[in-house]
Amino acid sequence: MLELQNISFQVSDEKSARKEIIKDISLTLEDNQFIAITGPNGGGKSTLAKLIMGIEQPTSGKLLFNGTDITHMSITERARLGISFAFQQPVRFKGIKVRDLITLAAGNKLSTAGACEYLSKVGLCARDYINRDVDGSLSGGELKRIEIATIIARNTPLSVFDEPEAGIDLWSFNNLIKVFEELHDTSNNSLIIISHQERILNIADEIVVIAGGTVQSRGRRKDILPGLLNGTDSCRFYKEGGL
Repeated sequence: MLELQNISFQVSDEKSARKEIIKDISLTLEDNQFIAITGPNGGGKSTLAKLIMGIEQPTSGKLLFNGTDITHMSITERARLGISFAFQQPVRFKGIKVRDLITLAAGNKLSTAGACEYLSKVGLCARDYINRDVDGSLSGGELKRIEIATIIARNTPLSVFDEPEAGIDLWSFNNLIKVFEELHDTSNNSLIIISHQERILNIADEIVVIAGGTVQSRGRRKDILPGLLNGTDSCRFYKEGGL
């Protein structure tokens, strides 16, 4: 279980003034729960994901993971506890083969067939990618899918995906929807996915709407999604180009 208790995050601007990006957010993610976080651009969604992973440290508040205080833990320490993170812009690794990256993620020796299975899940032809370097020769979309394959291979209690649809073609996106559904249906692991995509929101257990650094609304998919699609007052930003 992940608990965010009164989390706030501030940064300094060019004039040394303090700007609050996240404002006193409290959320609880139970085991085997799938939460989709959505909201307007610049509302704080990606920053919140980085706070969960430890890429950023909160100005105030506390984060607990399965009862352990992880507020000031490093990315590595959180990863060891079982938190995975997929970046909006994936990291490139010079000198590392795709096969090696997936094997490292899985934490045990994988056969070629085993590594290829993870690539197939994200819509990549294994024979074309298994021996390639994870470097600039890969497109952003290819890197994104390889990164998602490593998250699947890690099989951690909590996985956080920051806009996994970015740079993904339609066929692969359809495949990813199936992957997320399978991850949720066949394990006790929890998922947090930041997305504007209706099809991702439509498979989540709950939807959290974040705007202006605060939680605007949270609830079951059937209660929140219609308001987003219909452009009610609390979700007006979707009429302005969000969803």
